[in-house]
Amino acid sequence: MRITVVGASGGMGRHLVGQALADGHEVTAALRSPEKLTERHPRLTVVRVDALDAASVKPAVEGADAVLSGIGQIGRHDPLRPASTSARAVAEAMAATGVRRLLVVSAGPLNRTGAGQPFLSHRVFSPLLWAILKELYTDLERMEAVLRETDLDWTSVRPPRLLDKPGTGRYRHAVEAGPSGSSIPRADVARAMLDLIPDATTHGHAVGVSS
Repeated sequence: MRITVVGASGGMGRHLVGQALADGHEVTAALRSPEKLTERHPRLTVVRVDALDAASVKPAVEGADAVLSGIGQIGRHDPLRPASTSARAVAEAMAATGVRRLLVVSAGPLNRTGAGQPFLSHRVFSPLLWAILKELYTDLERMEAVLRETDLDWTSVRPPRLLDKPGTGRYRHAVEAGPSGSSIPRADVARAMLDLIPDATTHGHAVGVSS
């Protein structure tokens, strides 16, 4: 496939780019500062993009079979609201170019119902995280609201605590439920996002993923 990765130099974006190339896909890495991505590959195209601006995003997504975004806030306070602002820009660019498949990274605590989650995760840890990271999660909620207003074939992937450790290639996932575990390596979230590209049962849904 032809895959565009938005936010390709971030912690999630780098895994998405590397694994997509390893899977044999053609990859367009879209990022604000191309010099931050050191990976080189004959099937990799690196382009400078402002992910918060639809006009800038449009050339990067045109012709793609799927767009994957790893964009989120840097730190607890980010006035740019990057997750929701970029989602709106990317959705507009995709609508203009006829590209339909979009997968984004969200967060497990957005599962307000607690479906598929252990009691402690839902009743203790999630409220605590919301109290500490309210701005971050509010931006992610806005992002998911933006996606629900589109007619794109979108999927929001909700992991729990992200780990900077080698991936295992294994993960659990549930549509509109979970995550059932308390953590997952970023590499395994990237693996899940790539695996879910052809899964039509996840269109228009949030998917909990965990180790």
